[in-house]
Amino acid sequence: MKDNPYYSKVSNISTYYINNKNIDGNSINFLHYLDLVNYSVALVYQNINDIDDKIDYYLSKLDLVDYKNYYPDELSGGMKKRVAIARAIALNPKYLFCDEPNSGLDPQTSIVIDNLIKDITEEFNITTIVNTHDMNSVLEIGDKILFVHKGEKWWEGTIEDILKTDNKELNDFIFASKLAKNIKKTGLI
Repeated sequence: MKDNPYYSKVSNISTYYINNKNIDGNSINFLHYLDLVNYSVALVYQNINDIDDKIDYYLSKLDLVDYKNYYPDELSGGMKKRVAIARAIALNPKYLFCDEPNSGLDPQTSIVIDNLIKDITEEFNITTIVNTHDMNSVLEIGDKILFVHKGEKWWEGTIEDILKTDNKELNDFIFASKLAKNIKKTGLI
């Protein structure tokens, strides 16, 4: 592995990650984001040709090919989220954990990220667990939904179940706005 040029190029970066508490893309602006993806791919693939092929594949899947030479501070919030997803799936996980994947994104970019997560989950046959407060995201990509209230599992079901539940705490959370409450009362959902 140490003979791998991608590994040697960024091997010192892992020490940087570990020794600095802020690990997000903004703390490592001296690297092209592609180097971050290279590092993940280099951990899994030994053959250089495999690495280049895999990187090209993930970048094309995530519509990032034209941004290979950009630094993290030159990327939009949605692009940074896609880079994080590329790094995660490059490791061929069985499980993908997403903590607030749409945090800080506009509604349209949130939909792009939701669709990306759903597509990756299906294409790579992985189990994805999304922790979110974004109910649009839950209703858009959730297959099995778990509602945690006061630190405990409070409700579990499907999208169809969530729209019909009489669980007060869940309804108060989902239909918090006046608009959402009025829509629920009219039975449009």
